[in-house]
Amino acid sequence: MDYSARLDAFEQRVTAAKAAVQAAATESREQIGKRVDQAQADLDQAVKNAQQQADQAASSARSKWAQTRADAAAKREDIKAKIDKRNRQMDAKVAASDADWADADAADAIDFAEWALDNAQLAMLDAIDARAHAAELAKAAGS
Repeated sequence: MDYSARLDAFEQRVTAAKAAVQAAATESREQIGKRVDQAQADLDQAVKNAQQQADQAASSARSKWAQTRADAAAKREDIKAKIDKRNRQMDAKVAASDADWADADAADAIDFAEWALDNAQLAMLDAIDARAHAAELAKAAGS
């Protein structure tokens, strides 16, 4: 597996997410709403793709990953529902509390992404080590 290519693609997604967040910080709520809708559509498509991959794959690891992505999609739906609810509320105190919760949710999502990256790194190193070990055993068997 080409881990470098996968990490490069991940890095590009992080860069795009960072740019979107920076741009959203200066946009109107209507523009932000459009960004949210697009992000939700992108996430829904990713979940659909993950479900298709999980259906085609026999590996339990892929199934677990697909379930993780589906869980993330559910979380995003919850966030979208909170945004919709927030749009209907008028109380400034409630809005400030909602903002605090949204900040905490965002921080939790970043923490999860960092955890996932750490686990992905460990899994890649384990796979590389397993491949090297298999190559050593094959070489020793052939000698």
